[in-house]
Amino acid sequence: MREYKMRRGEYLSDRIPDMEATVEEYFGSISGTEEYKGNDLYVVEDPENAVFERVVVGTVEYGSKKDKLALDIIERPAEEVIASGDVEDAEEAVSLKNEFLLEATGRDAKARRESMKRAVEDEPDSVDDVS
Repeated sequence: MREYKMRRGEYLSDRIPDMEATVEEYFGSISGTEEYKGNDLYVVEDPENAVFERVVVGTVEYGSKKDKLALDIIERPAEEVIASGDVEDAEEAVSLKNEFLLEATGRDAKARRESMKRAVEDEPDSVDDVS
């Protein structure tokens, strides 16, 4: 499960006021919910795009901190997608994921990568913490 933060000064609830409708618009009918860090996330067991096997997405609330978007997309293996002739769906899957994340976070793929890289660099390295 990956968590994405919004641009500075923006909030997920402002960018996506109706998460359920937005998830259905991008990925397909919601089949249930799944708990993650005390929050109920939406589960799409049979996504409309043939590349996606399962999608789990929703808002993760952190109390005093800004909410984050949690997203976990399980995709079919590339060999299986190619063998079944769903190559066009593969291209569409990348676009769907990026468009959804852009709408939700206000960050394009490059900005999201840089943010994730900074977050990893800022984490304390447990091996170096030996005193």
